Amino acid sequence: MKLCWLAAIACGLAAAACGGGSSTPDGPAGPSVPTYSVAVTVFYDQDADGQLDANEAARVPGVQVVIGSGSGASAPGTGVASVTGIQEGVSSIAVRTESLPAYYQAPPSAPIQVPGATEARIGLTLPIGDNHTNLYLGLGDSITAGDGSSDGLGYKLKLQNLLGPHFGRAEVQTRGRQGDTSAETAQVTRRTLREHDPAYTLILLGTNDWHDQTCQQYGPAACFTIDSLRTIVEEIQGWRSLPVLATIPPANPTYSTAARDAFYDQTNVRIKALAREENVALADLNADFKAAGNLSALFADDVHPNDAGYQVLAQGWFKAITRARSAAASSSPRFGFAFRP
Repeated sequence: MKLCWLAAIACGLAAAACGGGSSTPDGPAGPSVPTYSVAVTVFYDQDADGQLDANEAARVPGVQVVIGSGSGASAPGTGVASVTGIQEGVSSIAVRTESLPAYYQAPPSAPIQVPGATEARIGLTLPIGDNHTNLYLGLGDSITAGDGSSDGLGYKLKLQNLLGPHFGRAEVQTRGRQGDTSAETAQVTRRTLREHDPAYTLILLGTNDWHDQTCQQYGPAACFTIDSLRTIVEEIQGWRSLPVLATIPPANPTYSTAARDAFYDQTNVRIKALAREENVALADLNADFKAAGNLSALFADDVHPNDAGYQVLAQGWFKAITRARSAAASSSPRFGFAFRP
């Protein structure tokens, strides 16, 4: 009996080794299909003519370019995407919209012959009218002015040093008025825009609103902050500049109070909702500060950042300006708006 049982096991193993009794071997592998590569430059097409002109030095990194079955991402500084794995024939060249940074618009897909073309260009546009290309304007109070920084410039050069290598070209200017509330800045927004004509306007306001007695006594629901910010955003849109709206950074915990912290936190919930309602990019600077670790080490006094704090602000603005739409969907799902006359 034992010998029969062992024989049965041996027969079963043999059958399994033969593929369940099938004796047909695999056929020879077919010939490999050749694939090709194309270098694609993704650039900012300032005049929207579809051509890479000599004065158009800005590039757009992080954009996913697709050609047929191949894809690649554009690199910082150069904007070049190496698209590999493209099969022979006529394919479409296009970008994945969800990979574009806020406000950038892509042209329709176009045919490309492979092999044949070894490089290509894709020009992206921004709806900024006649405003100055590659100019970022900070609009706000004394934090935007740079109070508390060792050079008095705040985040200005820090942000420019991040944006410049990334896009290939960037200039940052700031217009901060010491002591201004959001309501006071709303009154001078149009004049400020006229003086600068920026492509982007970075809005950081609300810190001083806490000092208003109505805001302190009745809270964010009764305060003017959101109405003022809405007015500012719509003025910027009407000027065909691109708004980036920031949450209010926290105060230095060494000096702050629970009531002040609560006011900022509750107002920031409303600022995020405003960004969604107006379909504008959001820089959550409050979250960036809190994620940096030791809050007290980021301040020169009760509310003004020191150099380390201004570096956090610069990185927060940079993240909001450059991140892909898919990563920013929760704060600004469409990144498009109808400009007001």
